[in-house]
Amino acid sequence: MKRLLPAAFAVTYFVVPLFPPFITLTAVTIPGVSLVPAWFAIALLALMALFAIYATVLLLRPPIQKPPTLAPLLAWFAAVVIAGLLGFDPTAGMLFNGIFGLGVIWHLTLMRYYREPGVARAIYWSYMVSGGLASLAAIVMVAARIPANQYAIGHGRAIGTFILPGELAGYLIIFLPIAFAVARITRERALRITAWSALALGAAAFVLTFSRAGWMGLAAAIAFYAFMSGRVRRRYAPLFLLAGLAAVLVVFNAHHNPAENYTRLSIWQAGVEIVRRFPLTGVGPFDFARIYPLVRLPDGDAQAFHAHSFLLTIFAETGLLGLAATLAVWWRFGSAFYERFRAAKPANATLALAIAAGLAGTWVQGLIDTVSVVIFGLWLPSMALALVAAVDGLGEAE
Repeated sequence: MKRLLPAAFAVTYFVVPLFPPFITLTAVTIPGVSLVPAWFAIALLALMALFAIYATVLLLRPPIQKPPTLAPLLAWFAAVVIAGLLGFDPTAGMLFNGIFGLGVIWHLTLMRYYREPGVARAIYWSYMVSGGLASLAAIVMVAARIPANQYAIGHGRAIGTFILPGELAGYLIIFLPIAFAVARITRERALRITAWSALALGAAAFVLTFSRAGWMGLAAAIAFYAFMSGRVRRRYAPLFLLAGLAAVLVVFNAHHNPAENYTRLSIWQAGVEIVRRFPLTGVGPFDFARIYPLVRLPDGDAQAFHAHSFLLTIFAETGLLGLAATLAVWWRFGSAFYERFRAAKPANATLALAIAAGLAGTWVQGLIDTVSVVIFGLWLPSMALALVAAVDGLGEAE
């Protein structure tokens, strides 16, 4: 059964840019345009479920391993499920609770089988090709202004196969550092060329998102990478943050019409009110939009799908229980990563640090935004990838 692992991982990483349309399968009215029809999203979700069943069978084969992140991940998943069952609409979050469960399985399978022949090579080849094509599609669509409704809704910002510009930006915050590291350390010439090409395309698409939260996220990712790389580069870390801030200030309201500055403030205040009323288990996953009209300020947006802040959204929807579980997972990951990073070989450390830097960047983006594709499609597998890369690097792709 393990012979299918390279193909399964290759397909999974290749279709990540097609994950955002899963939101169309819920009752939420999406604030954008989905290029993927509902039947395709259902078929893709079914395929991922089949892969999860296959991976679960492999995970249950003895000897059963217990990676350092297992207990907090299961606690996080349990907290989310409990919050959903106790929420205002238990069915609202069922789909994405299930997708979150698929992410847990993805994480655990990577932790156990990354060293299997062909797995690492399949992951990085698929990731580089997929990220490059997704970026190219976003660039072409903006340049050609097609589809017209997406171009108009996005105010000329790059979106591609995603629903919103911020989702593309969040995807690229993680992808770009990985592409940079792969291009630097791989000994395979074809993969190196592909990674550099994907990096160039991804950088162009990232700029065209005009996502202020995304720009600050990538600046933070680069600063984190520089700070952790050593004393020489550490001094440049603040400069990257200042460069990101300067870019945001220069294009303060570019391609944002109307500007979202004051609407975010009112949504945050509404989120705080939800937390104050339901502090223990929250209102339930994906129930923020249901409760928001009851607590919004008179001059606030009529509709909000989340709190435009990851921590505030988690707190409002899953309460203290979910917030504590979330922080426990990240604390355990951080401590396990640091231990492995300190003992890693230089090439392995470069790749692992690049992945961790991307994750750190999404946290900065998440301070003022909530990006579903990052939370449900990238965080858990990227955590596992950072941990195993610190030990095994690129594997056969090295």
